Amino acid sequence: MIAIACVDAKNGIGKDGKLLISIPDDMKFFRETTKDSIVIMGRKTLFSFKDKMPLKNRINIVFTTNDELKKDYENVGNIYFIKEKSEIKDIVDRFPDKKIFVIGGASIYEKLIDLCDTCLITKVDKTFDADTYFPDLEKNGFKIEKESELHDYEGINYKFITYKKI
Repeated sequence: MIAIACVDAKNGIGKDGKLLISIPDDMKFFRETTKDSIVIMGRKTLFSFKDKMPLKNRINIVFTTNDELKKDYENVGNIYFIKEKSEIKDIVDRFPDKKIFVIGGASIYEKLIDLCDTCLITKVDKTFDADTYFPDLEKNGFKIEKESELHDYEGINYKFITYKKI
């Protein structure tokens, strides 16, 4: 499993249900990297998408305890709802050739970080006012494998960093 996120200098990922920053190259990287794969998220992340619809060209797995939510997506073919971590295997086994990405939010990253062997992080060299955070990768046994050169978006520096579990 691969976690993918954009984090600020203090590992912040969001505020009030929204991303801290939207960097076009990061969004493109996310789209291209996760296309034709399985993405795992929480309900709030699903609701942050346009029209609260699952991502196209991906199998969407959504953690929720709200049984009523399934009814709203009965006619949508690329979405599955689960309550427990143990339910992931049953779904991903149906798609053995697909990569699996954890895409948020904070509680989902915390819940699944132990199952991840790679983290693709866009690290922004700025601190924002955040209320949700990505797990501390060092404490979870990850080490930097590679990082890109420094990029700039409207005066804000960022890097693409790949972490691997030690």
